Amino acid sequence: MSKHKVFSWPVRVYFQDTDAGGVVYHASYVNFMERSRTEWLRTFGYSNAGLMKELGVVFVVRSLKLDYLKPALLDDMLAVTSQVREVGRSRINIHQTVLRGEEKLVEGEVHLVCVGVDTFKPVSVPDMLRKQWD
Repeated sequence: MSKHKVFSWPVRVYFQDTDAGGVVYHASYVNFMERSRTEWLRTFGYSNAGLMKELGVVFVVRSLKLDYLKPALLDDMLAVTSQVREVGRSRINIHQTVLRGEEKLVEGEVHLVCVGVDTFKPVSVPDMLRKQWD
């Protein structure tokens, strides 16, 4: 089990997130997870725009793996979690889940790479963040 704290962000399912049957469209979960990671980053004192402007770096998705277990539906209130699993020199692996109450709907692993905003080449994760995530 990871030593890192689980962050949770509430997400309401809107009509735009669903197909014609009121079931959440599979790609919408990627957006939900992005929102959770963005708000999780803010808990450490940084926005994506701040990282770009102040430190000249941005985290980009290198890969993601999602397991769809059960569907979310129109108007559901969800909790989308983010938890650091591993920090490398320039990468971060984050475990994410989408929950409806205690029921796990989607589970995923997201691999982020820290890149320079000018070159989009990998750079080291900033020390001030690494210290909080190690």
